[in-house]
Amino acid sequence: MLRRIGALMGITAGSLGLALLAFGTGPTPLGGASSAATPAVAGTGGPDLTALPLGDGKVTSSGPRRGYVYSCQESFGGPAAAEVPWIRNSSYDLTAKYTVDGAVNWPGARFNKKLARKLLKLSGNGLPTNHPTGAFPVAASDDAYAVDANPNSISAQSVALKLSGRPRRLKRAQCTPTGQVGIMRNGVAIFNALDAGGKDAVAHEVQDSCSGHPQQSGVYHYHGLPACIGSGGAGKHSKRIGWALDGYPIHGPLGSEGEYMRTSDLDACHGHAHKIRYQGRVRKLFHYHATEIYPYVISCFRAEPVTLDSSGRGAQQPPPARALPG
Repeated sequence: MLRRIGALMGITAGSLGLALLAFGTGPTPLGGASSAATPAVAGTGGPDLTALPLGDGKVTSSGPRRGYVYSCQESFGGPAAAEVPWIRNSSYDLTAKYTVDGAVNWPGARFNKKLARKLLKLSGNGLPTNHPTGAFPVAASDDAYAVDANPNSISAQSVALKLSGRPRRLKRAQCTPTGQVGIMRNGVAIFNALDAGGKDAVAHEVQDSCSGHPQQSGVYHYHGLPACIGSGGAGKHSKRIGWALDGYPIHGPLGSEGEYMRTSDLDACHGHAHKIRYQGRVRKLFHYHATEIYPYVISCFRAEPVTLDSSGRGAQQPPPARALPG
């Protein structure tokens, strides 16, 4: 079934480890959805979702650059991206993208956070606590199969993440790894903007109606602004929707006056600093903004990020750039 993503505007240290190891937790397929996408939030100056700028080629390994992903990976060997009808020249139509069919509930989803001794401790199993997912692997009967036959299944993980509760801004921003750069408040991983071929993942890859899909190890994740995480109403600063691996918070797309954050409003890491409410009081703090404009969420780290599990399992690998039917 072909479905269209509606106007989603705003629907939305140290070497401490993140362990993500698969274990069994059963889904409830195609049962009543636990949550639907929240209503759109209209921010002043929001983008035209039918003509979003394509981020292909906007990746650098030499240092932070506004509008680019500062990637630790210097070369990409993923397969060529499939031709898709919603990409035209240098732009794409987000409202015309295919979404993966299905509404799979995850009754065993869990996510907890605790602030203790200047550490923000986050734990869970990587499954969304607030919304269903699409049915993965993508079924041959799904329209999405023709352009992105993602063969991966979603599986529970063991998430144990310790972030700095008081991140310190570095003089020079750090590059982002291929894969996870943060975690959302519903327990789902957020990856950087790139697919395995180094292209714009949001534009080229197919996700479910909540903006997520799994990679090879079963880690369900987003690449951009999630459609099913609310970030507050119009006319005011967006609420926090997650945390980067450097400890800084991630907010939705609207700024302090309710204006939509454009690339020109943000720094090279897709964030900025001003007074926000954080840990119960108002303070001037750097924070990232998740938007529908590439590079979407985090393009470099402003503080020292935690180190992911050295085994390479979990959120280390992005999904295949294109898994086309044979």
